[in-house]
Order: sequence, then C-alpha cells, then structure tokens
Amino acid sequence: MNSAHQDERFRQMTFASVYPHYLAKVQKKGRTKAELHQVIAWLTGYGEEEIQKHLENHSTFEDFFAHARLNPDARLISGVICGYRVEEIENPLTQQVRYLDKLVDELARGRKLEKILRSA
Repeated sequence: MNSAHQDERFRQMTFASVYPHYLAKVQKKGRTKAELHQVIAWLTGYGEEEIQKHLENHSTFEDFFAHARLNPDARLISGVICGYRVEEIENPLTQQVRYLDKLVDELARGRKLEKILRSA
C-alpha cells in the first residue's frame, strides 16, 4: 500500500472504529481499560471525558489528533509497527496514529507502563 493511500485512510478513519480493537488486544493479554486510557492520555493529553467524547462523536483520527496536546516525549517512540518504522514516517497524522498503535502494542506485550510512557 502506498503511503499517500495510507495517509488518506487514516485521515478518514474514526477513533471509535479502532478503539474496540485496541481494547480487545490489551484485555486479551491481561491489561486493563484503565491502562489503555492511561497510554492514550499520555500521548494525547486527553482526560477520560475527552476520550469518551471522541468515541461518542465518532471523531476521525484527523480530528482526534488535531485537538490533542501531543506529549513532547512522543518523539522518543521508535520501532516498527505494521512494517513501518514509526520515527521515519513523514506524514504527521500517520505518524501519530502509528505512535498510538505502537504504544497499544507495547501494552499488550506486557511492557511496563513506566517504559511505555517514555520520558527524556
């Protein structure tokens, strides 16, 4: 899949359509909804009410990240997710979605929250 197609797909995709997959993935590995929300909050700056509002409003990822207060330490997220090296993704929105994917993946793999919630 070319990156322009992927970028457009993420722009239109809703957070609410992907969230149940995130939740199922982490719960299947013994992690909690609270831990998932902690990871989302760390990346986006959203509190519980804001996360719920984005879910209820079916916000696109474009809207979801447009209103986020991205954690400055998000740039420390690195590695490969879905065949892409997150630190090399050029489109900001696609990179932010992949940051979230990477954090959810690390949570599901049992990585400690202190490690997932990076700090410089």
